[in-house]
Amino acid sequence: MLRFQSFGLVLVTVLAAVSTTLVLLQPVEPQDGLQYWTFDRSHAQVASAAAANWNPRHPDLPVRVTTLTGPTLLTRMLSGFYSDTPVGDMIEVERGQIGQVFAGPVQDIGFVDLTDRIDRDGLRAAINAPSLSPWSLHGRNYGLPHDVHPTMLLYRSDLVEAAGIDVRQIETWDDYFRVMRPLFRDHDGDGRPDTYLLNTSPTNMGAHEVMLLQAGGGMFDAAGQPVLNSEINVRTVARMVVWMAGPNRMTADAPVSGPSAIKLAGEGYMLAFLAPDWFAGAIKKELPNLAGKLKFMPLPAWERGGRRTSVLGGTMVGITKACRQPDEAWAFIKHLYFAPETARRLYATFCIVSPIKSNWSLACYDEPDPYFSGQPVGRLFLNLAGDVPERIPSPFYASATTVLSAAIVGSCRHVDRHGITDPAAVEPEVRRRLDAAQAELLGIMQRNVFVAGRAP
Repeated sequence: MLRFQSFGLVLVTVLAAVSTTLVLLQPVEPQDGLQYWTFDRSHAQVASAAAANWNPRHPDLPVRVTTLTGPTLLTRMLSGFYSDTPVGDMIEVERGQIGQVFAGPVQDIGFVDLTDRIDRDGLRAAINAPSLSPWSLHGRNYGLPHDVHPTMLLYRSDLVEAAGIDVRQIETWDDYFRVMRPLFRDHDGDGRPDTYLLNTSPTNMGAHEVMLLQAGGGMFDAAGQPVLNSEINVRTVARMVVWMAGPNRMTADAPVSGPSAIKLAGEGYMLAFLAPDWFAGAIKKELPNLAGKLKFMPLPAWERGGRRTSVLGGTMVGITKACRQPDEAWAFIKHLYFAPETARRLYATFCIVSPIKSNWSLACYDEPDPYFSGQPVGRLFLNLAGDVPERIPSPFYASATTVLSAAIVGSCRHVDRHGITDPAAVEPEVRRRLDAAQAELLGIMQRNVFVAGRAP
């Protein structure tokens, strides 16, 4: 058969076979110390500072911090879990990735179950309880939370106060859109609004999840079963879509980084943002021209007396089953995540507040922030930390967001097509689309032989 192949192809094939054989024959040298992987350079700086304090006291097992891009970290982590290739001893995982870690049989989860360690060391009461939920499966904890990420409303206080609007009149979302409606207007007479009231749109799934969780809805129940078509989701989505579409549309999407964001923000294109604590840190860096023009307030509730916050994003650190010194790794991640110095660094760099209750008395959280009109932003977020909604992790999180987003987009098109302004009038269409999304997601779940038959 070689007679019918080109010399180049044969040469490449031989070289590939030889190089593969040589690689397989190479012994895998153990890496020096404990390997700590993260997806964020700033997170790495915080971990490196803790390692610099830790390593002189543990010269035989120093911590080495490595930063990988998010996709690279996910690929290498999952490859390590399922094929026993080298993987970090401790890994930080973002909330959008954790579902893939939980996708196989429970015994194949690549992180060490930390439940007994947390309880043995009396740490459960020390951690903000809702902040553990994204990293827990069937009552077992696989990571320590890096953050809380309570969400508030960040609004253009300069525009609101110049219009004589008192935000103390606002308790509910209905109040918000009624009170702020005078600022939703066409300034230049071109027939299109120049200021929108909130940064959400039909395709902004992050904002949709914030709203659903705040209302008491969401995508999965405590048992991990999908609840896309729950009545609370139907009612909440029906109210959202008439903000985002139709003749009463008052919201739009807006970027928060880059030149276009600075231009739009400076022009007052967006009156308010759904803003977790990390967003506060990001906007200070990206939009310096808004210093002194912004303030925070709790989210308007869906109903009077209801929850005034939500949550968006999150990170954990876990110990991999490949780690040969799990006790030492456990000692380091406690040293990192529980340390007051870590809390101060996270707040100074990102405005991120700590999930560790003993750190909540730090003076940095009470310092007035000139950028946010002198508000003690850290304390405002911490006042809401205990009320952030719990989040149920699922291997099907990505699939759920896809089918839910399609249902919301379809409902918005229906509102546009029929000129609907009353949420009650669009509820039947929303229910129909969420029923279809629920059925589609259940079909996806039932095709997974590992998860479909997995007992809690």
